[in-house]
This record gives sequence, C-alpha cells and structure tokens, in this order.
Amino acid sequence: MSLQDKYAELIREAKGRATGDMKVVEQDNVLYIDGQVRSNQDKDALWEVYNRIDPDYRAGDVRLNVEPAAGATEEYEVKSGDSLSKIASKYGIAWKAIYEANKDIIKNPDLIQPGWKLKIPSK
Repeated sequence: MSLQDKYAELIREAKGRATGDMKVVEQDNVLYIDGQVRSNQDKDALWEVYNRIDPDYRAGDVRLNVEPAAGATEEYEVKSGDSLSKIASKYGIAWKAIYEANKDIIKNPDLIQPGWKLKIPSK
C-alpha cells in the first residue's frame, strides 16, 4: 500500500480545507503535505484525521505542514457566562482584537449575548 493510499482521507480533507494549492509529495517513504488552510479549526481537524489513521503518530511517515492563511479568522458562538476576556484567553489573543473584529455586532464590549457568532482573528 502506498502512503497516498494509506493517507487518502487525510489528503482529501487537506485539499478540501485548503485556501490555495495544497502540495502532496511522496519522497523517500515520507508523505509531505504542505499548504494553508482557512483556520486553526481546519488545522486541528487535519491533525485529528491524522491521529485516527496513525494513533500517537508512531509511523513517522507523514510531515503535515499546514498553517492558517494570513488574516484567517475563526468563528466562536458566545455561550452564557462568556466575556470577551474569557474568549480571548482561550485563543491566546487580547480581548480588544475580538472587539475590533466584531464592531459591527458588539456595541459595548462589556455586553455580549449568548448565540452571537464572533469572528476570532488569528494571533
């Protein structure tokens, strides 16, 4: 079985989540997957697929090099008890960055509502 057959699901997911060209090259018994995805959530999803195929990444036959595209944002749905500070700490960014990215929704940064879908800018 070739590496491209073994990791067909990972390749399919990577290409489906790519923002441009996703390079897939098999060389010296290693599969290289390089490119940009839409968000950190897409990146995490690819690592989950990889872990399902090769639990604990023991085979060492894939180099997954994917990063969110510059300016990529994620979406977060506000839950009861959330604050901009709490959400920001989860993503490792300043609350003001979330506020600035969502000024069309947030009029007062101290008052956010459950159910709002906020854009989370990348670090």
